[in-house]
Amino acid sequence: MIIPLILLAFGFVLLIKGANFLIDGSVSLARKHKVSDLAIGLTIVAFGTSMPELVVNLFASLDGHSAIVLGNIVGSNNFNLFVILGITAIISPLAVQSVTVWREIPFSLLAAIALLLLANLFPASANLAITRAESLLLLSLFILFLYYIFKQMKKTPVVNDNQNTPMFNSSKTWLYVVGGLILLVTGGKLVVDSAVDIATQIGISQKVIGLTIIAAGTSLPELVTSVTAALKKNSDIAVGNIIGSNIFNITLILGTSAFVSPVRYDKAFNLDLYMLIAGTLLLFIAMFSGGNKRLDRWEGAVLLSIYVGYTIYLLR
Repeated sequence: MIIPLILLAFGFVLLIKGANFLIDGSVSLARKHKVSDLAIGLTIVAFGTSMPELVVNLFASLDGHSAIVLGNIVGSNNFNLFVILGITAIISPLAVQSVTVWREIPFSLLAAIALLLLANLFPASANLAITRAESLLLLSLFILFLYYIFKQMKKTPVVNDNQNTPMFNSSKTWLYVVGGLILLVTGGKLVVDSAVDIATQIGISQKVIGLTIIAAGTSLPELVTSVTAALKKNSDIAVGNIIGSNIFNITLILGTSAFVSPVRYDKAFNLDLYMLIAGTLLLFIAMFSGGNKRLDRWEGAVLLSIYVGYTIYLLR
């Protein structure tokens, strides 16, 4: 039992370091091309911090661990929404741009509802699953989102007055990107193998492991990124990172995982998806409390409290 725990922890360390290297290299590349903070948060940073989920899910999908695939995606999105946004808002209230309120948050809600419908209403057989055909629908949503972001980038004035983000020379930039990817792949394999081993030894389901330990572990890059952005008063990256990651997780990561190997769906995940949908709606409604399009400290505390209650229910 000790060895799988050590390997799990080491795998998470590699995932976090790999994501950090990839983010720094990618943001440096974006800075050179004068990309705005909001676009960086919604695309490059969101993608970089979602890489641990992608790598873990690809290994889990190839090995046929559907409960880990789904648990990691839904659990990570709930952790992002309730815990990371909650903690970040408590540290510093988050001002949210109108375009995020009216477009990106609804798009993340659409992605969650699409997953719920695809999993429950369109089974390919007697067994529920996310099939390869359905994975193409999720990937189409991802392409649509990317198209929207790049259209938005052309309309949004570039304001990059934040000097706390990195800009390296070309060699160092690509060293960070490639090195980050290598660490991510190595860490992802360790996390999946050791998590399955732990679940087997202590007799708990892979679903619970995926929704809690793996989801929290693969979301650590989002936590570090958003908290750091909040401390630096960069709400665009803090919020864009979370909303972008949640969209990426469902459309790109689950879509890719299901394309590699169809993902069996257990209806027990419906409750967790209801949580995600309700939390996204709550975030949208919070934007209009006080009419300031801001997530205040007390609202962050509410999000965090809801997650604590939800986790207690899961582990009961």
